Amino acid sequence: MNYTFIINSALLGIGLAMDAFSVSLANGLHEPVMPRKRMCMIAGVYAFFQYAMPMIGWICVHTIAEIFSAFEKAVPFIALALLSFIGIKMLLEGWRERNSTEEKPEHPSLSGSVLLLQGIATSIDALSVGFTIAEYDLMMANRASLIIAGVTFAVCTGGLIIGKKAGTHLSWKASVLGGCILTGIGLEIFIKGIL
Repeated sequence: MNYTFIINSALLGIGLAMDAFSVSLANGLHEPVMPRKRMCMIAGVYAFFQYAMPMIGWICVHTIAEIFSAFEKAVPFIALALLSFIGIKMLLEGWRERNSTEEKPEHPSLSGSVLLLQGIATSIDALSVGFTIAEYDLMMANRASLIIAGVTFAVCTGGLIIGKKAGTHLSWKASVLGGCILTGIGLEIFIKGIL
Protein backbone atom coordinates (compact mmCIF):
# COMPACT_ATOMS: atom_id res chain seq x y z
CA MET A 1 0.00 0.00 0.00
CA ASN A 2 1.61 3.26 -1.11
CA TYR A 3 1.13 6.83 0.08
CA THR A 4 -0.64 7.92 -3.11
CA PHE A 5 -3.31 5.25 -2.52
CA ILE A 6 -3.78 6.41 1.09
CA ILE A 7 -3.94 10.09 0.16
CA ASN A 8 -6.36 9.46 -2.72
CA SER A 9 -8.61 7.35 -0.48
CA ALA A 10 -8.51 9.98 2.29
CA LEU A 11 -9.39 12.76 -0.17
CA LEU A 12 -12.20 10.64 -1.55
CA GLY A 13 -13.35 10.12 2.05
CA ILE A 14 -13.35 13.87 2.72
CA GLY A 15 -15.40 14.51 -0.40
CA LEU A 16 -17.89 11.78 0.43
CA ALA A 17 -18.14 12.82 4.09
CA MET A 18 -19.30 16.38 3.42
CA ASP A 19 -23.00 15.47 3.32
CA ALA A 20 -22.59 13.38 6.47
CA PHE A 21 -20.71 16.29 8.11
CA SER A 22 -23.61 18.64 7.40
CA VAL A 23 -26.13 16.14 8.75
CA SER A 24 -23.93 15.62 11.84
CA LEU A 25 -23.87 19.38 12.32
CA ALA A 26 -27.66 19.44 12.10
CA ASN A 27 -27.92 16.55 14.59
CA GLY A 28 -25.61 18.33 17.01
CA LEU A 29 -27.73 21.47 16.69
CA HIS A 30 -30.87 19.43 17.29
CA GLU A 31 -29.49 17.61 20.35
CA PRO A 32 -27.02 19.90 22.16
CA VAL A 33 -26.87 17.71 25.29
CA MET A 34 -25.74 14.63 23.36
CA PRO A 35 -23.32 12.45 25.38
CA ARG A 36 -19.95 11.42 23.93
CA LYS A 37 -20.93 7.75 23.62
CA ARG A 38 -23.93 8.71 21.48
CA MET A 39 -21.75 10.98 19.31
CA CYS A 40 -19.43 8.04 18.63
CA MET A 41 -22.39 5.83 17.78
CA ILE A 42 -23.84 8.38 15.32
CA ALA A 43 -20.46 9.01 13.65
CA GLY A 44 -19.96 5.23 13.56
CA VAL A 45 -23.25 4.70 11.69
CA TYR A 46 -22.25 7.25 9.04
CA ALA A 47 -18.77 5.71 8.80
CA PHE A 48 -20.28 2.24 8.39
CA PHE A 49 -22.48 3.35 5.50
CA GLN A 50 -19.59 5.24 3.88
CA TYR A 51 -17.61 1.98 4.09
CA ALA A 52 -20.44 -0.27 2.90
CA MET A 53 -21.67 1.76 -0.07
CA PRO A 54 -18.39 1.82 -2.05
CA MET A 55 -17.98 -1.91 -1.37
CA ILE A 56 -21.53 -2.60 -2.56
CA GLY A 57 -20.80 -0.49 -5.64
CA TRP A 58 -17.56 -2.41 -6.23
CA ILE A 59 -19.41 -5.74 -5.94
CA CYS A 60 -22.11 -4.49 -8.31
CA VAL A 61 -19.53 -3.44 -10.90
CA HIS A 62 -17.97 -6.90 -10.73
CA THR A 63 -21.27 -8.77 -10.87
CA ILE A 64 -24.41 -6.90 -11.96
CA ALA A 65 -23.16 -3.66 -13.55
CA GLU A 66 -26.19 -3.22 -15.82
CA ILE A 67 -28.68 -3.23 -12.93
CA PHE A 68 -26.48 -0.90 -10.87
CA SER A 69 -26.15 1.67 -13.65
CA ALA A 70 -29.96 1.78 -14.00
CA PHE A 71 -30.34 2.27 -10.23
CA GLU A 72 -27.76 5.07 -10.22
CA LYS A 73 -30.25 7.40 -11.95
CA ALA A 74 -32.60 7.10 -8.96
CA VAL A 75 -29.97 8.11 -6.37
CA PRO A 76 -30.72 11.88 -6.40
CA PHE A 77 -34.45 11.25 -6.00
CA ILE A 78 -33.93 8.84 -3.10
CA ALA A 79 -31.54 11.22 -1.30
CA LEU A 80 -33.94 14.16 -1.79
CA ALA A 81 -36.90 12.19 -0.45
CA LEU A 82 -35.10 10.82 2.62
CA LEU A 83 -33.33 14.03 3.64
CA SER A 84 -36.37 16.23 2.97
CA PHE A 85 -38.55 13.94 5.08
CA ILE A 86 -36.11 14.07 8.00
CA GLY A 87 -35.43 17.80 7.56
CA ILE A 88 -39.10 18.77 7.49
CA LYS A 89 -39.70 16.62 10.57
CA MET A 90 -36.92 18.50 12.42
CA LEU A 91 -38.32 21.85 11.25
CA LEU A 92 -41.76 21.00 12.59
CA GLU A 93 -40.30 19.84 15.93
CA GLY A 94 -38.41 23.14 16.20
CA TRP A 95 -41.52 25.20 15.53
CA ARG A 96 -43.51 23.14 18.04
CA GLU A 97 -40.78 23.68 20.61
CA ARG A 98 -40.84 27.43 19.91
CA ASN A 99 -44.60 27.59 20.45
CA SER A 100 -44.41 25.60 23.70
CA THR A 101 -42.98 26.96 26.94
CA GLU A 102 -39.71 28.81 26.43
CA GLU A 103 -38.37 27.93 29.90
CA LYS A 104 -36.38 24.73 29.47
CA PRO A 105 -36.48 23.21 26.01
CA GLU A 106 -36.12 19.47 25.84
CA HIS A 107 -34.23 18.24 22.81
CA PRO A 108 -35.47 14.84 21.69
CA SER A 109 -32.75 12.41 20.75
CA LEU A 110 -32.37 11.05 17.25
CA SER A 111 -34.22 7.75 16.84
CA GLY A 112 -32.45 4.70 15.46
CA SER A 113 -34.64 4.53 12.36
CA VAL A 114 -34.03 8.20 11.52
CA LEU A 115 -30.29 7.70 12.04
CA LEU A 116 -30.30 4.73 9.62
CA LEU A 117 -32.23 6.78 7.05
CA GLN A 118 -29.69 9.59 7.42
CA GLY A 119 -26.82 7.12 7.04
CA ILE A 120 -28.30 5.73 3.83
CA ALA A 121 -29.26 9.14 2.42
CA THR A 122 -25.83 10.69 3.02
CA SER A 123 -23.91 7.71 1.65
CA ILE A 124 -26.04 6.57 -1.26
CA ASP A 125 -23.96 8.63 -3.68
CA ALA A 126 -20.92 6.66 -2.47
CA LEU A 127 -22.30 3.67 -4.39
CA SER A 128 -20.88 5.24 -7.53
CA VAL A 129 -17.41 5.12 -5.93
CA GLY A 130 -17.61 1.41 -6.75
CA PHE A 131 -17.03 2.44 -10.37
CA THR A 132 -14.06 4.60 -9.34
CA ILE A 133 -12.37 1.76 -7.47
CA ALA A 134 -13.46 -0.96 -9.91
CA GLU A 135 -9.88 -1.63 -11.03
CA TYR A 136 -8.84 -2.44 -7.44
CA ASP A 137 -8.82 -6.01 -6.27
CA LEU A 138 -11.05 -6.92 -3.31
CA MET A 139 -8.37 -6.20 -0.66
CA MET A 140 -7.50 -2.78 -2.09
CA ALA A 141 -11.19 -1.86 -2.42
CA ASN A 142 -11.69 -2.92 1.20
CA ARG A 143 -8.72 -0.81 2.36
CA ALA A 144 -9.93 2.21 0.41
CA SER A 145 -13.40 1.84 1.95
CA LEU A 146 -11.92 1.52 5.45
CA ILE A 147 -9.94 4.74 4.94
CA ILE A 148 -13.11 6.47 3.70
CA ALA A 149 -14.94 5.21 6.82
CA GLY A 150 -12.18 6.46 9.15
CA VAL A 151 -12.20 9.89 7.55
CA THR A 152 -16.00 10.00 7.74
CA PHE A 153 -15.95 9.09 11.44
CA ALA A 154 -13.51 11.93 12.19
CA VAL A 155 -15.35 14.49 10.05
CA CYS A 156 -18.77 13.58 11.51
CA THR A 157 -17.48 13.72 15.07
CA GLY A 158 -16.25 17.25 14.33
CA GLY A 159 -19.65 18.18 12.90
CA LEU A 160 -21.44 16.85 15.98
CA ILE A 161 -19.14 18.79 18.33
CA ILE A 162 -19.59 22.04 16.40
CA GLY A 163 -23.35 21.51 16.19
CA LYS A 164 -23.63 20.75 19.91
CA LYS A 165 -21.79 23.93 20.87
CA ALA A 166 -23.92 26.08 18.57
CA GLY A 167 -27.13 24.22 19.48
CA THR A 168 -26.70 24.99 23.18
CA HIS A 169 -26.91 28.69 22.39
CA LEU A 170 -29.64 28.55 19.74
CA SER A 171 -32.40 26.72 21.66
CA TRP A 172 -35.42 25.90 19.44
CA LYS A 173 -33.83 27.68 16.48
CA ALA A 174 -31.29 24.85 16.32
CA SER A 175 -33.95 22.32 15.25
CA VAL A 176 -35.28 24.71 12.61
CA LEU A 177 -31.74 25.38 11.33
CA GLY A 178 -30.92 21.65 11.37
CA GLY A 179 -34.08 20.87 9.40
CA CYS A 180 -33.22 23.56 6.84
CA ILE A 181 -29.69 22.15 6.50
CA LEU A 182 -30.96 18.60 5.89
CA THR A 183 -33.54 19.72 3.35
CA GLY A 184 -30.89 21.85 1.63
CA ILE A 185 -28.50 18.89 1.42
CA GLY A 186 -31.27 16.80 -0.14
CA LEU A 187 -31.90 19.50 -2.74
CA GLU A 188 -28.18 19.86 -3.45
CA ILE A 189 -27.75 16.11 -4.03
CA PHE A 190 -30.85 16.11 -6.23
CA ILE A 191 -29.73 19.07 -8.35
CA LYS A 192 -26.18 17.71 -8.74
CA GLY A 193 -27.59 14.32 -9.69
CA ILE A 194 -29.96 15.54 -12.42
CA LEU A 195 -27.54 18.03 -14.02
